[in-house]
Amino acid sequence: MPLEIVRHDLTKMKVDAIVNAANTELKMGGGVCGAIFRAAGVNELTEACNEIGECAVGQAVITEGFHLSAKYIIHTPGPIWKGGSHQEAELLKNSYEHSLKLAKKNKCETIAFPLISTGIYGFPKEEALQIAISSISQFLLHHDMLVYLVVFDHTSFGLSQKLLSSIYEYIDEHYVEEVELMFHPRPDRWILEEIQESEAQPENLHEKQSDLPIENSLAHLVEELDESFSERLLRLIDERGMTDVET
Repeated sequence: MPLEIVRHDLTKMKVDAIVNAANTELKMGGGVCGAIFRAAGVNELTEACNEIGECAVGQAVITEGFHLSAKYIIHTPGPIWKGGSHQEAELLKNSYEHSLKLAKKNKCETIAFPLISTGIYGFPKEEALQIAISSISQFLLHHDMLVYLVVFDHTSFGLSQKLLSSIYEYIDEHYVEEVELMFHPRPDRWILEEIQESEAQPENLHEKQSDLPIENSLAHLVEELDESFSERLLRLIDERGMTDVET
């Protein structure tokens, strides 16, 4: 998956586009927005944004990068956190999706995001991180692009275990639904094999499943599981003594 999470200064990222967590008036603000305006050139970027006017929450617009290393700045106003009952999650997802689509439209091959709405807008960082990962991952299933998620603080960057869980849960909900899967027992590991689609697939699949001992069949394993796929995978990784990077 071409997605990397880094601790870095967003304004110094050498990418085709960086994303500005903007306000709806596209004015210079504080935090990440203010840093981008100062790095790009306050006068130039203000003039470019004034020509556009406004941008609704969850939508995205694009300007030149001016003095940044990035060619473009994509501006997207994220939602203000109001407890989670005002479509904040859906609006935040829209911010990522519309920004990625706009980057693709402008032939960007690399893009860097901040954690949108987690500053003064108050969106809980853990939930915002999960939304960012799922939205970006969904886009990358169908498009080629290198995406960076840039965080400044140790709290966000230190969520590696939760981040892995989010990715595995995303695989559970989306990828596994798209392929037929078969587990083959080996002495040292389980190998997950994709069963290619063919006219004879249902019969072949039935034959392969019937050849397996009942205790190793996929159906039996699912019925006997007392932990989620994510939990089981993380446990097996720990038992093998592997690091997240090795995995």
